[in-house]
Amino acid sequence: MEELARESISLLARSASHADPPRLGSFGAVFIMLKSALGAGLLNFPWAFQKAGGVNTAVAVEMVSLVFLISGLVILGYASSVSRQKTYQDVVSEVCGRAVGQLCEICFCFNLFMICVAFLVVVQDQLEKLCISLYETVTGSSEGEIPYHWYTDQRFALFVMCLVIILPLSIPKEIGIQKYTSVLGTLAATYLCVAVIVKYYLMESHTVIITPEHSQGVSSWASMFSVVPTICFGFQCHEACIAIYSSMENQKLSHWVVISVVSMFFCLLIYTLTGVYGFMTFGRAVASDILMSYPGNDVVMIISRLLFGISIITIYPIILLLGRSVILNLMLRIQRRRRGIVTHSFESRCRVILTVIWITITLLIAMYVPDMGEVIGVIGGISAFFIFIFPGLCLVFIMQTETVTPRIRVILTVWGVITIVVGAFIFGQSTTIAIMELFYKF
Repeated sequence: MEELARESISLLARSASHADPPRLGSFGAVFIMLKSALGAGLLNFPWAFQKAGGVNTAVAVEMVSLVFLISGLVILGYASSVSRQKTYQDVVSEVCGRAVGQLCEICFCFNLFMICVAFLVVVQDQLEKLCISLYETVTGSSEGEIPYHWYTDQRFALFVMCLVIILPLSIPKEIGIQKYTSVLGTLAATYLCVAVIVKYYLMESHTVIITPEHSQGVSSWASMFSVVPTICFGFQCHEACIAIYSSMENQKLSHWVVISVVSMFFCLLIYTLTGVYGFMTFGRAVASDILMSYPGNDVVMIISRLLFGISIITIYPIILLLGRSVILNLMLRIQRRRRGIVTHSFESRCRVILTVIWITITLLIAMYVPDMGEVIGVIGGISAFFIFIFPGLCLVFIMQTETVTPRIRVILTVWGVITIVVGAFIFGQSTTIAIMELFYKF
């Protein structure tokens, strides 16, 4: 298990490497796919079920989305085998051209940036509950009696955590702690799923309102589609899947299909169980972060908060490293073009400056974003590029050059176009909702 965890992070963080021989087995591939998908997105699923209009509607949307999710994974594996590239950006650039490849890099970097924002929002939420729990334990007072001080504000605590813990972990060129903490996200997600189910059955009565706010009309359709960005964020492992596929011993496409289906099935099981039981526990009153709905003194959920908090704090530097590498490589290419050489001091200086800027901006956004659901909406919209649009483009471009029967070529080209259209719709819908909510607040 420890070796699989180390392989997981190395697959996510390394650039394309042609020297390493494929050595990943089926179990390892499924484990890493699960590790890549399961994470903070789980916290948002009960709220998404509420927004979608109930369990039946949300599960139906999940099942339809699952077809496209698995299709995207299969297409990307196929594109990797055709192009012989080992990273998402390289595959898109090789198959679709340099312009689309550059767009992929921009989306990749922005997506990682917003994921960092979401991570800090989650940490801030958990800090709030943990501070309340600590105060109640020490003083014996209730939550409503807690006086406000600037040094007890969760935003100040988040700032201190970024300065003292996250920044030192993020500055190095390589993230050494990754090999010791790579399974924490999966552990936290699995623990939360079990805890939510157990808490539901331990309730003395179930009197919450679970009927949808909008049962018909345009509002009901809008509510139904509002769950899609959360699904995209939660099931997103497509950026890592090409590196996983390239490291597998058995790279037959039929075998990759099985790996994709099994991985997505287990993800579906965990996300659906958490969404259903979280929604049934709190109904319409469920928070966008399910842990915020539970009392601050709930020991079972305190453990969950700690697991998620530690996991996010240790994963944040890895996400930052991936995003920083895209920008840093661009800066180094420009410097090499201008001066003909890149010194070690220039590289170090750029790395530190980019790290400080990245953490500062994500911290400021996280401090003033009151709702995790808003961040998930933006990330879900950007994720549509990686799950739908880029795989669809890869399939369309590949069908122009691959030797297949005319019938197969038409069918796969049409499917690629459908995937692109669906992705464009999801991106447009998520962006529109995010802009409207922002305009409404300001």
